[in-house]
Amino acid sequence: MLSLLSSRPTRDSASPAKVPAKPACSCLWVPPADASLQSRAYGWFKSAADRCAALALFVSTLPMMLAAALAVKLTSRGPALYSQIRLGRHGRPYWIYKFRSMYLDCEARSGAQWCKLNDPRVTPLGRFMRKLHIDELPQLWNVLRGDMSLVGPRPERPEFAVSLDESLPGYRGRLAVKPGVTGLAQIQLPSDTSIESVRDKLVLDLCYVERYGPSLDIRILVGTALYLLGVSYAGVRRLLALPTGQTSEVVVLQTLPEPG
Repeated sequence: MLSLLSSRPTRDSASPAKVPAKPACSCLWVPPADASLQSRAYGWFKSAADRCAALALFVSTLPMMLAAALAVKLTSRGPALYSQIRLGRHGRPYWIYKFRSMYLDCEARSGAQWCKLNDPRVTPLGRFMRKLHIDELPQLWNVLRGDMSLVGPRPERPEFAVSLDESLPGYRGRLAVKPGVTGLAQIQLPSDTSIESVRDKLVLDLCYVERYGPSLDIRILVGTALYLLGVSYAGVRRLLALPTGQTSEVVVLQTLPEPG
């Protein structure tokens, strides 16, 4: 597959050439917290289950990934794979991999930007891949490497994370667990377009961190499958009795430190 992708993945022009050994954003460093024996045991199980499931998914979707890589190469200039620095567990930076859905070097002049409706940076093929989330499939490699989990808060770019941490109380709490390919927020809310939309997702992310466990993970995975089959956000929420924004906010407020 790597030979078909031709050259090395496109690197985000706003990111450094190498992943630093220390957290890219020291202000977001979240030291490992003491966890209960039950939580640690589930963490070990989840890590092993993630790798087994990611390997099975990687092998089963390999023909689709090869077809997607070829389509990207034939329809726009540049390599098929795109990599970008994201913040992982405890704020550690790592390279995330995706199929390139935007035009090459589209942020070279503008710098990092949130996605927007009818984003001109996205290629026609990229819109199709994003709608079906095909562009996310290379992240199975990140799961196999241990950078990510199948389920968890979506990883953020360091360029955005610093300002978000300053604006949103408790933001760094989402770094307490590994980021995920899918998550509680992703199957209930659309993509981030503003700080208000990030706040809505943060509430669900922190709720996930607080309720971290097998029951919620299984429901999120089932919900992801239902969403990909066309079930609406509201339908997924009702069918699987997922925590809503309102119930999650109660959990979040209980976890935040009191001012003063």
